[in-house]
Amino acid sequence: MSTTVSSQRDKHSLGYAIRSGLAGGLAGCVAKTAVAPLDRVKILFQASNPDFQKYAGSWTGAFRAGLSIYRDGGVRGLLQGHSATLLRIFPYAAIKFMAYDQWRLILIPDQQYETNLRRFTAGALAGMTSVTFTYPLELIRVRMAFHSRIADESATRGPQSFLRAMSHIYHEGAVSTAVSSSTPTSQRLFGQLPILKFYRGFTVTMVGMIPYAGTSFLTWDFLRAHFYPSDDRSKRPSVLANLAIGAISGAVSQTVSYPFEVIRRRMQVGGLKQPDRWLGWRETIRGIYTTSGLRGFYVGLSIGYLKIIPMNGISFAVWQGFKWLLDLNGY
Repeated sequence: MSTTVSSQRDKHSLGYAIRSGLAGGLAGCVAKTAVAPLDRVKILFQASNPDFQKYAGSWTGAFRAGLSIYRDGGVRGLLQGHSATLLRIFPYAAIKFMAYDQWRLILIPDQQYETNLRRFTAGALAGMTSVTFTYPLELIRVRMAFHSRIADESATRGPQSFLRAMSHIYHEGAVSTAVSSSTPTSQRLFGQLPILKFYRGFTVTMVGMIPYAGTSFLTWDFLRAHFYPSDDRSKRPSVLANLAIGAISGAVSQTVSYPFEVIRRRMQVGGLKQPDRWLGWRETIRGIYTTSGLRGFYVGLSIGYLKIIPMNGISFAVWQGFKWLLDLNGY
């Protein structure tokens, strides 16, 4: 009993939290780098980039879009926006996995509290905690990945850099924010609090994060507990088992939360098309449905599977590997 109490106390320590965050951050970077080209293609499809709409809607479309990007910009084109991805993904994954460890300890202090609802809640809270701190970096990454020849016919020619994308977001609507009292509230807030420009699509992201992170960690935890019960020390998951369980959890969570992701992407790039306005939920949903119907909420889902299944598998497996290396009892 005293050993268990001591172990729980150690897991609440600052040292444990830092090492847990380091393991999660490194796992996120490894996983994201593995699927970076697919990630860029998926963003272009979701955000209806005019250069790439002709490729959307088929399994081969992602491959042909990737070839087009490669012909136009080589390997750098496939990795466009990846620097911002790594700047975002390390703190995002670090906070997410660290927060999950801590939320899980609070909600499930021992086996008698082990329920699927608590597993789901711990995952959802971890995802929401992480997004709150790292969302501006996510928006900048999306803007960098969205950039292409036709979509940016205006002044933004040449590859988007991190600082250039950040500058464009900051100055969006600068001319039209000082308007009369009839100006929409969101537009007036842009002028008063420019930081809000870096939170386009934040509300839909937070709502979508609940089913995404909650389902991902629920599936991960449930399958690990089912096949590798903690009271049976002879059965510990191998690297391949962690890859498989992580991949399944990614597929399930992607299916559940994908419409939120499409809505979020449209809102995030809204500043490029209508820089003086904040696109809201209703307007964004209506625009997607009017243009493409229900299928519009699942555009790029096939690429989502191609990306999220290996990424989630790698992320969870590498996370467990680093936890083992850092003596965090990950296995």
